[in-house]
Amino acid sequence: MKHLKIAVIALFTFVMVANVNAQDSNNPWAITLGFNSIDIRGGKSISSIANDYLGTGDWNTLPSISRIGVTKYLQDGFSLQLAGSLNKIKNNGVVTNADMMYYAFDANVLYDVNKLVELAFGSTTKWFDPYVYLGGGYTSLDGNGEAMLNVGAGFNVWFKENVGLNLQSGAKRNFSGEVADHFQHTIGVIFKFGGKDTDGDGVYDKDDSCPDVAGLAAFNGCPDADGDGVQDSKDSCPNVAGLAALNGCPDADADGIADKDDMCPNEKGSAANRGCPDSDGDGVVNKDDNCPNVAGPAANGGCPWPDTDGDGVLDKDDNCVNEAGPASNNGCPEPVITDAAVQTINMGAKSILFNSGRSSFKPGVTKELDAIVAILNQFPKATFAIGGYTDSTGSAKVNSKLSHKRAEAVMNYFVKKGVDASRLTSKGYGSADPIDSNKTRAGRANNRRVEIKVANNN
Repeated sequence: MKHLKIAVIALFTFVMVANVNAQDSNNPWAITLGFNSIDIRGGKSISSIANDYLGTGDWNTLPSISRIGVTKYLQDGFSLQLAGSLNKIKNNGVVTNADMMYYAFDANVLYDVNKLVELAFGSTTKWFDPYVYLGGGYTSLDGNGEAMLNVGAGFNVWFKENVGLNLQSGAKRNFSGEVADHFQHTIGVIFKFGGKDTDGDGVYDKDDSCPDVAGLAAFNGCPDADGDGVQDSKDSCPNVAGLAALNGCPDADADGIADKDDMCPNEKGSAANRGCPDSDGDGVVNKDDNCPNVAGPAANGGCPWPDTDGDGVLDKDDNCVNEAGPASNNGCPEPVITDAAVQTINMGAKSILFNSGRSSFKPGVTKELDAIVAILNQFPKATFAIGGYTDSTGSAKVNSKLSHKRAEAVMNYFVKKGVDASRLTSKGYGSADPIDSNKTRAGRANNRRVEIKVANNN
């Protein structure tokens, strides 16, 4: 009994130390408290061994806690089990009223059969945990003891994550015959403990998605620094409380756009405008719009283009911003006559020739005059100044009078052909402004001319 007491005290000491120091995996420790039954094996044949194993009439059981076991998970399904057993043998297979003290201290290596099940079927149950074991230990029976070989199987049925029922059954084989071969069956309550919690947040590392940072159980151990209900790993604004719909970011103006993405976080706006309002809907947000309540293009700061002269042509496109004119002429007033028409008139005027010293036309001139009349009538708003000229032959007085008559002759012909007289003026310039030399006959002929100029081209 003295040796048994020492063994039990040592086992409890090991358990307490292990509970404090074994903190290197998730719930790696387990303690089992329960009963054990000893069945002294009789016979050598397989059939007698089987019958003996299945029969319960020769089991020896104490009506109290008689076995304490401690299990430490190693790795890859392997665990180490240390156990102490106490019993009193009444039936040793030969004598049924024996009174022999039994105690044992065992060390077994357990292998989790679920590892094989998982390989075969891809998954296992959470509540049923079968295993096989092989080991050895020291067993004493009625004062005689020796080392023995242990082999067997067992299983745990888990009621909760850390609490379950343990059943184990195996055989013990002697080496020297000091202790008879026997079966040992145990049943007890098993408690797992020693789970690692690196960050101290109450969530074991095996269940902690953030094992190095203290967090909340609701987020599998991950933190929520701003307390907005969105864990930091999924929170785009982990230090500022926000909305789950916006990945944890705030939305001060409640426009559905997170403040971090909102160019106008204090004014409700649209996503298209990055959270900024556009009151006039012109595509220029209010903060950049010089006319926020009147639609206008971005090129003019959100303001409408002005039309100073009210001609319907915006100033930006109007070449004459202060004079009304059609768009076809870029906002400028249309000329009363085209440049092409003026050019035709000028060419025609060169063909208006006069008899020498007279104001009468040379033959064939009327044809050119009629062509000019047609142009004048085509542009009824245009007014014209007709100037008459002579060569240098004769006195200035005579030439002045003659040039005037020539200009009048042309004007009178136009009026006779239907041109409004109010549109026409005539004046003689004598021999002034010659266009050719007066020293030659041809030059003097060119100088005896009329010029027809537009008086109001705009």
